[in-house]
Amino acid sequence: MKIDHIGIAVSNLKEIEDFVKKVFGKEFECVEEVPSQKVRVGFINLENLRIEFIEPVSDDSPVKRFIDKKGEGIHHICLETKNIEETIRVLKEKGIKLVDEKPREGSGGSLVAFLYPSHGLLLELKEKK
Repeated sequence: MKIDHIGIAVSNLKEIEDFVKKVFGKEFECVEEVPSQKVRVGFINLENLRIEFIEPVSDDSPVKRFIDKKGEGIHHICLETKNIEETIRVLKEKGIKLVDEKPREGSGGSLVAFLYPSHGLLLELKEKK
């Protein structure tokens, strides 16, 4: 079994597009409206995971109610990197605000660093031991 994607509720796909390009180095592989759910979705495909950004297109959308009640996003997504210090450097050069400008110890002896939340999304970078 594997994760197909993680869904993240957002208020506006256009506003998150620049963030997605800077952090993931990806553009949406597709943007599609799903009338039955009253949403528009944009997918990015990573090596081992797809992430779906979900924008409500009407006030009676279930995703709109979720955002109104809980705000955008999920708690965080953890992304594995082979060289966390290099990743931090590149993101900092791109103007991404970092909680941790130097990695710290995480679970299992890994190194971790967090980016400041943007669009309701908190990202954790992880380099395995």
